[in-house]
Amino acid sequence: MSSDTRDVILEARNLAKRFPVGMKLFGERQSVRAVDGVSLKVHRGETLAVVGESGCGKSTLARLLLRLIDPSEGEVFYGGRNIAALPQGEMRRLRKDLQFVFQDPFSSLNPRMSVGAIIEEPMRVHGLGNAAWRREEVARLLTRVGLRAEFADRYPHEFSGGQRQRIGIARALASGPKVLIGDEPVSALDVSIQAQVINLLEDLKQEYDLTLVLIAHDLAVIRHMSDRVAVMYLGEIVEEGATAALYAHPLHPYTRALMRAIPIPSPRARKAAVKLDGDVPSPLSPPSGCRFHTRCPIADLRCAADRPALREVAPGRHVACHHWQRVAREETAVLAEPEASQAARRRLSLYRDRSERQQNSVPQSNS
Repeated sequence: MSSDTRDVILEARNLAKRFPVGMKLFGERQSVRAVDGVSLKVHRGETLAVVGESGCGKSTLARLLLRLIDPSEGEVFYGGRNIAALPQGEMRRLRKDLQFVFQDPFSSLNPRMSVGAIIEEPMRVHGLGNAAWRREEVARLLTRVGLRAEFADRYPHEFSGGQRQRIGIARALASGPKVLIGDEPVSALDVSIQAQVINLLEDLKQEYDLTLVLIAHDLAVIRHMSDRVAVMYLGEIVEEGATAALYAHPLHPYTRALMRAIPIPSPRARKAAVKLDGDVPSPLSPPSGCRFHTRCPIADLRCAADRPALREVAPGRHVACHHWQRVAREETAVLAEPEASQAARRRLSLYRDRSERQQNSVPQSNS
């Protein structure tokens, strides 16, 4: 079933968050635009990945979706209800359905509580079962995430990073959620442990009928477990689409640069690099027009003056770029070119550069 035909379980509309950071001259308030006008739909039963460089606002977006922080502007709808406007009491009851897995598996666990107490706490808060039932459920959840039931009496400092993240996942499952948001859930773990936790999340999604939203900066991590990908840059979503199509054929210059930066585990594999000039602009004073134009290799005067809207350019495919058709043509040309031709073109370019350097180094005659 296409994701477009599924029910929308979570939706953001023109969501924005500004953090005050001090005062400018003449008393004008200065603020960081961490998230700026994001609209996003999450369909029931899918896995949506939000990717981008560090500092692009994706973790702030994750917290806004669960109202861990309140938005400066915009609305968040869960099951058709605007949770940004709910009173605290109603929001507290609704949190049973919306749970979070934090990036740091150590700082997110109370060091003074046993593992059993940590996992049981959401059940007690939401009034689930009696004490005996909760103890059995804690043991079952520990076993389900790959730990032993007797670990319930231990404390977080007695576990490795991967084990602590499993405890965090068990705690998130304890209330029986429908939506699970993971903020870089494997970035703090060793590479060998990342695959185990990713496989666990995939299995739990099927078993508990979960909807997943995963925040990540490592595109290789979420490639094989997400149904759709939303790419963020400097507080905005610049491209969104089905994972296979977006990875194979990016339509935004920033997405193309991210895809070309993914390492290929083969010494013979080669990808044409995309050079990005400069650093990410400050969110205190983002550029006018397209926010990526200061680093974009194909930007023109229109990009600097006119902010592109995120619009649908194909079924289920959205992009915010004035020149997305040019990017599409360039990507098609690269995909159509045989590997041998690509190698020959690279060698020709290398020989031409070398010849030009030799000519420039020959001293000129005075005659």
